[in-house]
Amino acid sequence: MSGILSTVDQRTNLVGENRLELLLFKLNTNQIFAINVFKVKEILKVPPLAKLPGSHANIVGVATLRGTPVPIIDLRAAVGMRPMDRDSETNLIITEYNRSVQGFLVGQVRNIVNTTWTDIQPPPITVGRATYLTAISHIEEEGVKKIIEIIDVEKVLSEIIHYDVTISKELLDEELVAHMQGRKVLIVDDSRTARSQVRETLKQVGLEIIECNDGKQAIDLLKGWCDEGKTVTDEILMMFTDAEMPEMDGYTLTHEIRTDPRMKDLFIALNTSLSGNFNEAMVKKVGCNRFISKFQPDLLIDVVQERMKQIVDV
Repeated sequence: MSGILSTVDQRTNLVGENRLELLLFKLNTNQIFAINVFKVKEILKVPPLAKLPGSHANIVGVATLRGTPVPIIDLRAAVGMRPMDRDSETNLIITEYNRSVQGFLVGQVRNIVNTTWTDIQPPPITVGRATYLTAISHIEEEGVKKIIEIIDVEKVLSEIIHYDVTISKELLDEELVAHMQGRKVLIVDDSRTARSQVRETLKQVGLEIIECNDGKQAIDLLKGWCDEGKTVTDEILMMFTDAEMPEMDGYTLTHEIRTDPRMKDLFIALNTSLSGNFNEAMVKKVGCNRFISKFQPDLLIDVVQERMKQIVDV
């Protein structure tokens, strides 16, 4: 299993080029599921698990990996199917999301596919498990096109881990907050759960929210305003964007904005569950103003206040 990820460091070069690699696996069904390789730390056979009394029903135990306890989530159960039957093909995928490490109990781990975000599409609304999918793609095997279902891990985690959107009152600058009332902020994220978390945080300071599901939708909206003769910075105070999204990722979206003279001054914050050190470098490369590792309500507000200080005299 370790061989699958032996060149994971090289794969970081794909990020920022509107490309990604997907780790394909099964959940004891015929369907093929996937998550982004960049969030995977390792793949291993299931070690002994310690029970965790009082934990969420989808947490099947805790594994001790190199002295560190890691909660293990039954991914099959977490996306609405009956719990996983463990057999010789059962594996653990250890991931890092939102500054936390967790393991997902899965079935057969297949392989890694290299693709582009333009080949990743939002799930159709008629798909039964669409609420647990962030996107779909396709692969061709022996002349047959097969669907890849990309799981919305942030939604899975939000149903197990409580994410508090409460803002620390001592953080707020009341003069700045007064200027925020009715101003609009654009949120760009393919995860409905992630958009909701940011929306509910920003609404507490009187901001109005515009939402886009991916970078392509966002750039079309912004260019549409420009084509109508509108000034983007008059329409919105700033933009929060995820890094990984179907059709156009957040890095490419930022690059498109920075190279268009009509909108190049838009304040952009990258709000992502990807690793911090790497994204700090990418922020500088593509020209984001700030980087935030999900999900941190106080940091979201801190970024908005930073932006407000640039345009109001307080």
